[in-house]
Amino acid sequence: MRYRQPVCSAVLAVLLLLMPVIAQSTTIVPADFAEMVAGSSTIVHGTVIDVRSQAISGRGSIESIVTIAVITPIAGPVASRIAFRVPNGRIGRYRRVTVGAPEFAAGEEVVLFLSGRPPVVPMPFGLNQGVYRVVRAGAQTRVIPVTPVGAGRIVRGDPVRRPVTIDAFAQQVRAILQEGRPGVPVTREPR
Repeated sequence: MRYRQPVCSAVLAVLLLLMPVIAQSTTIVPADFAEMVAGSSTIVHGTVIDVRSQAISGRGSIESIVTIAVITPIAGPVASRIAFRVPNGRIGRYRRVTVGAPEFAAGEEVVLFLSGRPPVVPMPFGLNQGVYRVVRAGAQTRVIPVTPVGAGRIVRGDPVRRPVTIDAFAQQVRAILQEGRPGVPVTREPR
C-alpha cells in the first residue's frame, strides 16, 4: 500500500491541469478627460429607452444592448437613437455581472462617451469612465460621473465628483475636440 500516495498525487495533478480556468479579470487603466474625449467616436446626451439582454453566441455569456433617444449630439454621427452594448445582463435565471460595467434602466438620462466604429456596436469608453448621469434639480441640469476617474476611494467634496451644468460640460468637450482631433465632426447644438 505504499504506492497510493504517489498515485493520488499524480491523479490530483492531472485533474488540476485539465480543470478549465473559470476566473477572468479585466483591468482598465483610468484615462484623463481629454483622452476619453479623443478616444470616443460618439459623444451624446440622451435618455435610456430600452435595455435588452442577449446571449453572446459561441461564448456562453450575456451582454445588454442599451438604446437611447438622443437629446443632444455632442460629437460624432447625428442620429435620433443610438444603441450600444455593455458586458452584463440577465436572461432567465442566468445573470452576468462585470465589475466596472455600468447598469442602465429605462428613463435614465445620461451623457455617454462611446468607442467603436461600425459595424461594431459601440461600448462606453473604459466601461464606466464614459458614463455620466444627468441630474435635474429645479431649472438646473447637472452632469456627474458614475465613478471618479481613477476609481479608488470616493472622497466627499472631491472636485472630480462635483456636478457641472450640462451646458458647461458640453462646452468642455467641444473645447477639447477643437484643440485637435482631426476627422471627428463636432456636432453643433441647434439654436
